[in-house]
Amino acid sequence: MPVNRNALIRYRTIDKCLQNRYRKWTLEDLIDACSDTLYEYEGIDKGISRRSVQMDIQMMRSEKLGYKAPIIVVDKKYYTYEDPDYSISNIPLTDQDLGMLNGVVDILKQFKGFSHFNGVSEMVSKLEDQIYTSKSHTTPVIDFEKNEDLRGLEHLDVLYHAIIDKQPLTITYQSFKARQAGDIVFHPYLLKQYRNRWFLLGTPNHRNQLLNLALDRIQGIEKASVPYMENELFDTQTYFKHLIGVTDSRSDVLEVHLLVDPAHAPYVLTKPIHPTQEIVAKTEAGTTICIQVKHNFELEREILGFGDNVKVLKPSRLARSIKYRLMKALEQYQG
Repeated sequence: MPVNRNALIRYRTIDKCLQNRYRKWTLEDLIDACSDTLYEYEGIDKGISRRSVQMDIQMMRSEKLGYKAPIIVVDKKYYTYEDPDYSISNIPLTDQDLGMLNGVVDILKQFKGFSHFNGVSEMVSKLEDQIYTSKSHTTPVIDFEKNEDLRGLEHLDVLYHAIIDKQPLTITYQSFKARQAGDIVFHPYLLKQYRNRWFLLGTPNHRNQLLNLALDRIQGIEKASVPYMENELFDTQTYFKHLIGVTDSRSDVLEVHLLVDPAHAPYVLTKPIHPTQEIVAKTEAGTTICIQVKHNFELEREILGFGDNVKVLKPSRLARSIKYRLMKALEQYQG
């Protein structure tokens, strides 16, 4: 049964009042409390009728919303909960609710195999965990990786709708290298997440150049009054096929061979560095794998993250670059 926002606010207010056992609540007291809350949250200063609150109490007592609140009247005047521990916030999901959620989960599972819906697998797992928690009344059994201090997430919704609506934007942006922020008229095409950070891919106005902007470096967003430039720079479906991260170095796709020592080979085999990963050979020295990727900063950082457990066999240019970085790192600990 659909319930409007104001009614929900009144139910929550009445619930909060009746949980307070240190005060006796008349119908007039509940009316005043609901009026004050609606004014505070919605700016509504019109008085609430006596009949509205009476109907709210009846609705809370009924099964229509699943509350079945044990609201009683004491001394023919004061409203309270017969069960002192009751609250509408503690109402578990009904079997019907759980059945509907399970149906939604089953539908979402069908999209797991599509590249467009990479995030759906995580969403499905979250839903399944919530349903399990509601059924068994236990604490959650899944803890997803998150960064509570990550900046820029407040821009996601605005940018998402700008892409859908084909709306150019004026973005105030400051890169890590810039001394101060500047404005960019930007045509957004794609939002991309990598290692818990979000990036916006698009092109500056009147420039045939693909850029990616980190959302945590965006300081402001406004609509721009210029015609939208359609995306003719890249295919959003295949652009990341041979990339690790979000940076396209414009180089050719390389066949990268990596030797992984025996102790760490199982980790790399069960969690591939890249979707193109294949096993080339297995010897006593370790497992040689091959990936088809472009040479960029993220590729080097991924390899360096393995430390001395991974060696670049080819191409030689990448091997030299990794060796140089490792030697520079060693210098930090010398002297």
